[in-house]
Amino acid sequence: MSTPRVAVVLFGPPGQGSFNESGAAGAERARARFPGARIETHWIVPREPAARTSALRDLCTQGFDLIVAHGGQGDEPVRGVAADFPSTAFSITQGGWVSGNCSSYEVLQEQSAFLAGVLAAHHSRTGVVAHLSGERVRPGLKGRAAFAHGVRASGRGCSLVTGFCGHQHEPERAYAMMKRILAAGADVVFAMIDGGRPGVSQACREAGITQIGNVLDWVSRDPEVFIASAIADSGACAEEAIEDFMAGRWQAGSHVLHGVAEPRFARLLMRAEVEAQQGSMIAGWSALLASGQVQPEEQFSGPELPDH
Repeated sequence: MSTPRVAVVLFGPPGQGSFNESGAAGAERARARFPGARIETHWIVPREPAARTSALRDLCTQGFDLIVAHGGQGDEPVRGVAADFPSTAFSITQGGWVSGNCSSYEVLQEQSAFLAGVLAAHHSRTGVVAHLSGERVRPGLKGRAAFAHGVRASGRGCSLVTGFCGHQHEPERAYAMMKRILAAGADVVFAMIDGGRPGVSQACREAGITQIGNVLDWVSRDPEVFIASAIADSGACAEEAIEDFMAGRWQAGSHVLHGVAEPRFARLLMRAEVEAQQGSMIAGWSALLASGQVQPEEQFSGPELPDH
């Protein structure tokens, strides 16, 4: 085989958002591990599925051997082009679609989201906790369902207010949704958001409430606001897909899963004093998740705030 050519595709504005930061970091680690390979990072900015599919189709004509679509946003674009490029291998991180030339690599972020729900319920003083996300893609919906399950499983009797602001990368929308969440009395919010996170954090500061982040370590970045972060390193999945392809282990139609049993991929990271108070309790729940004795729910049917 000639020198493999790989594209890691990130959806959203270049350089924006923790989820895409995770994917870009995974691509960078893969470049360091395979210096002879041509591993490129490409950003697809449009939000509309048809525009994303068109941009991905343009990439497919450029002769890549492997295209890694980072995020559940990649399900629909890859589905729309894979059959037309049968000699190209595709992988989707955090997606659910597979085919004769497409595989899926997924961090079970719902496990860390479940732990976030347990922690939020134990930390809340008002008895109201919140979830906020951007777009209604599969990973976000699963994460919301798991968080809600964790809140209930805590046994604290907390109520949940939840909503999607409609966009992962617009702080103004996230801030507006936070105002409605605050009006409902929430004092802890689990924000599964990307470039829109500054709007969430601004609202938290103004109201004096705490936040649980996701994907990356938000505690060290902003310890004043964040009590924890539900780590789900999907960038490690992008790196793994490339590694498998380079090593000849890549398999079409496969769906590779990683959870809290592998802390490199998923865990709940807590601020030091929160860890001291709740660490053993969270460790117990983590063990139940790792063993399969607890399975986070994947569907949420409760009330939610309208998008607008």
